[in-house]
Amino acid sequence: MRAQFVLSEIGVGLRRNLTMTFAVIISVALSLALFGGSLLMRDQVSTMKGYWYDKVNVSIFLCNKGDAEALPKCAKGAVTAEQKKTIEADLEKMDAVETVTYESADEAYKHYKEQFGDSPLASSLTPDQMQESFRVKLEDPEKYKVVATAFAGRDGVQSVQDQRGILENLFGLLNSMNVVALYVMALMLVIALLLIVNTVRVSAFSRRRETGIMRLVGASGFYIQMPFIMEAAFAGLIGGVVACVMLLVGRYFLIDHGLALSEKLDLINFIGWDAVLAKLPLVLAIGLLMPALAAFFALRKYLKV
Repeated sequence: MRAQFVLSEIGVGLRRNLTMTFAVIISVALSLALFGGSLLMRDQVSTMKGYWYDKVNVSIFLCNKGDAEALPKCAKGAVTAEQKKTIEADLEKMDAVETVTYESADEAYKHYKEQFGDSPLASSLTPDQMQESFRVKLEDPEKYKVVATAFAGRDGVQSVQDQRGILENLFGLLNSMNVVALYVMALMLVIALLLIVNTVRVSAFSRRRETGIMRLVGASGFYIQMPFIMEAAFAGLIGGVVACVMLLVGRYFLIDHGLALSEKLDLINFIGWDAVLAKLPLVLAIGLLMPALAAFFALRKYLKV
């Protein structure tokens, strides 16, 4: 009988404050969808970092004849065969280095033509204008400075470049977007909490006669508060379910039937369904507990029992 009464009171409360309950559901859904999306964005950035950092190289570009005339670093002339042997030997001795690959000027020119053959600049370049280089794969990409310190400024070396730096701007942009999403999510959560508090306040005021009678007949404070807490928890749970649906639909359309089909993004390793499914229980738990706790503390102020 008690359980039936609590459920009936929950139904009455939801019907009386239908518009506010709907607002709570939408606010909770949007905030939790942003929260789940932020977690997935963080996983995506981590996945991309792990995928790309394992493949990027440190490039040691060697001086050519054109550099000898134009750059102070190459004032002593183009790199010699002896200098190339010494650089390669020193690289292979380093513990931080996994593999060393030499790329000649002709190979560099061929690769450039393959990638930028449509560029107007490509037609004006010749193989002797391209630079020879060593492509160095490190055991730990974080140890780039070890190679840079050892070879920057050497005779015959024009520059040492870490390809990881090219990706840092992209990851920085993605992280910034993630931070913005978290701020918006926090704002939406505050709005949702305010709506929950107001909904509980209105509901408690509209049923003050019923709660007064329950006090007179000796009902416990917890028993009186339970319908209000359950109303908020139920609305929050529905919002959490909507947020989960939004995350699943977003993953399906945005990645499976969007980005993953683009030929230009074939080299991006996207997060899988397992990452999305792993976030759903957390989203549902927050959707259930957050409104319930907000209602509990609101009742301590607006419903004296």
